Amino acid sequence: QVQLVESGGGLVQPGGSLRLSCAASGSIFSINAMGWYRQAPGEQRELVAVITRGGITNYADSVKGRFTISRDNAKNTVYLQMDSLKPEDTADYSCYANVVVTTTRAALRYWGQGTQVTVSS
Repeated sequence: QVQLVESGGGLVQPGGSLRLSCAASGSIFSINAMGWYRQAPGEQRELVAVITRGGITNYADSVKGRFTISRDNAKNTVYLQMDSLKPEDTADYSCYANVVVTTTRAALRYWGQGTQVTVSS
C-alpha cells in the first residue's frame, strides 16, 4: 500500500503565502507525475499544478506566476508554494502521485487526504 500525507494548509490573509507538502510512503518503486488539485464548495475540481519526475511543470492559468510546484524525489515529496494568495484560492487542496508499486510494478494513482486553504481577512 501507498499513503500520501499532506500538511501546510490553514488560514491566511489576502496577499499572504502558504506552503503545502505531500509525502508519499509505502510500497513505492518509483513515482512519475505528482500534482495538486483543488475544489471549492459548489465548484468543479481544478488541476492546479503538476510536475514530472524530471521536473517539468504545468500550471492552471489562474495560478501562473503565483504558485510554484516542486518535488524532492529522494523524499517522495511534492510541494506547492503559494504566494500572493487571493480569496478565490480558498479551497480544499489534494495532492496525487502516479506510483509504480513495488509488488506488481503497476502504475496507480494515489491521493492525499486533502488540506483546507482559506484566504480571508
